[in-house]
Amino acid sequence: MFDADLLINALTTLLVTLDPPGLAPIFLSLTVGLSRQERFQVATRGSLIAFFILAAFALFGDGILGLLGISIGAFRIAGGLLLFWISFEMIFERRQERKEKTGETAVTKDHIHNIAVFPLALPLIAGPGAISATILLGSSFPSVLERVQLLVVIAASMASLFLALVIADRIDRFLGVTGRAILTRLLGVILAALAVQFVVDGVRSAFQIPVQSLG
Repeated sequence: MFDADLLINALTTLLVTLDPPGLAPIFLSLTVGLSRQERFQVATRGSLIAFFILAAFALFGDGILGLLGISIGAFRIAGGLLLFWISFEMIFERRQERKEKTGETAVTKDHIHNIAVFPLALPLIAGPGAISATILLGSSFPSVLERVQLLVVIAASMASLFLALVIADRIDRFLGVTGRAILTRLLGVILAALAVQFVVDGVRSAFQIPVQSLG
């Protein structure tokens, strides 16, 4: 079954959580001293690794929750609260500072060839927020065909992120400090609204509340 609204909501959630424009300047700082071709290789490898991580959670995340005895409703509430905290960090620019510190620490500890794995793929791209959002979205795509559609959405989101990394230097120059601050806060507000909706759906599912009762 093809549900355009559900697919658009999933794409919006992933794009806002991944935050390609916000990751672009951090990617530049991680790859300082590398040539354009080397940056392209790092971006390609990091994006592919992150895609497979999110795809695995999209396909098997609900099964893992079942083994742990965690209901989808409970995870929607917990995941929604986590995404709301991430949106709070975005609005007050705390997430950007945390990501920059993660990047700086990794560069000093790991060789430059491992940047694509850590910290780019994990945790900067496929971090707790993106993984939580993917599992939450997976519960809304129960059938095999719908899971395939979700994988296409994840691939599209990752393609957008990959493009942002490839042209990171241009994005950074175009947005500037003010532009990044405005865009990050706007995306944070959108993510906050999506997070609240996850919590509402989780409460409805956990306590079996009819939709009419919440209206």
